[in-house]
Amino acid sequence: MATTFVQHHVADYDAWRRAYDSVADLQRAGGVSEEAVYRAADDPSNVLVMHRFGSAEQARAFFANPDLRAAMADGGVDMASFRLELYEEA
Repeated sequence: MATTFVQHHVADYDAWRRAYDSVADLQRAGGVSEEAVYRAADDPSNVLVMHRFGSAEQARAFFANPDLRAAMADGGVDMASFRLELYEEA
């Protein structure tokens, strides 16, 4: 099992959330088995997203998908702030 945490800033949370929700099929096809979204209490444009995958390989492939990158751009993600962390179950 692998878990990813993605933190980034978005231009407009509501627009980002619509883009995020629109890729649910892409998430399922990419192996996402669980997800959760959080916003910083003092900065609602600072978003943290958790995804669980069956393996680290699935996670890496998911984040390499150009369709995901396009969806992030459409959702107003500030890619300069994008940070991805990948953890495997110990």
